[in-house]
Amino acid sequence: MNKRIFSGMQPTGDLHIGNYLGALKTWARMQYDYEPIFCIVDQHAITVYQDPAELQRKTEDVAALYIAAGIDPEHSAIFVQSTVPAHVELAWVFTCITPFGWLNRMTQFKAKSGQQESVGTGLLCYPALMAADILLYQAGIVPVGEDQAQHLELTRDISQRFNALYGETFVVPETRLPVVGARIMGLDEPAEKMSKSAPGANHAVGLLDPPNRIKKLISRAVTDSKPGVDFEDPGAGVRNLLNIYQAFADVTNDEMKEKFDGMRYGDFKKTVAEMIVSHLEPMQKKYEELTADRDVIRGILKKGAERVTPIAHATMDLVRERTGLYRG
Repeated sequence: MNKRIFSGMQPTGDLHIGNYLGALKTWARMQYDYEPIFCIVDQHAITVYQDPAELQRKTEDVAALYIAAGIDPEHSAIFVQSTVPAHVELAWVFTCITPFGWLNRMTQFKAKSGQQESVGTGLLCYPALMAADILLYQAGIVPVGEDQAQHLELTRDISQRFNALYGETFVVPETRLPVVGARIMGLDEPAEKMSKSAPGANHAVGLLDPPNRIKKLISRAVTDSKPGVDFEDPGAGVRNLLNIYQAFADVTNDEMKEKFDGMRYGDFKKTVAEMIVSHLEPMQKKYEELTADRDVIRGILKKGAERVTPIAHATMDLVRERTGLYRG
């Protein structure tokens, strides 16, 4: 039997090429080699306030982008986190066995809590819910971007701690990072990871951006003071554009060097922009087809939840038995 894989994204902000190259593309490529489960994690989204109607719409939008990016709903289960209550039930169990210090040391918690005057407890407990998302389905592999590697390590720690306390119960998952494109940086700030929440207008290429905007964004991307691409010693911005092109094109380093070494920046940026546009246009067309009738998306999400619910119930039955929670 193939290993089960699990991953998910929040339905907040606008998905961008960093989300695609760092996650969605990898998911689509891996799905037929495993038993795949892909979630839209709306309960994670409400660790900060979300407009309710916007959250509903964005949840369906992200599901449509999953499919447009190559996730096959006939093969992969695509569902919304909050439609399977066992996620929260297992998260509470994990919160009870996870030392406060483990949660407090998470880099993302420190960064986000430092930006807010008042921090909800959910932000601190976020990694316990993430662990529940994964372990509820006994996922052996979790394909994520590099920024989630610390949370995945915590998930491994939590599974091992539960197994030590209550007996062998959970699969200890492994992280699977894409070889190229795992960490796409901001076009305006190439030292910072491309982010849905970044305020800069020239920061990211959205998956639904039209060709003229994509070309404008890439033309404005930060490079360096050299006249053209120095492949052996590129500045951070040039390296980021090289990574973006290579991740879309699936070419080797040698092919990249032959194509770009010494190329002037105007031609370089034009080539990168054309590569992005050529890959996003069919994705955007598929997205428009899917969102034209939202009942189709809702049906896919309902079917996905029905597929994964028996797995979730089986895990929770075992957890209740192991922990002594009353089963009647």
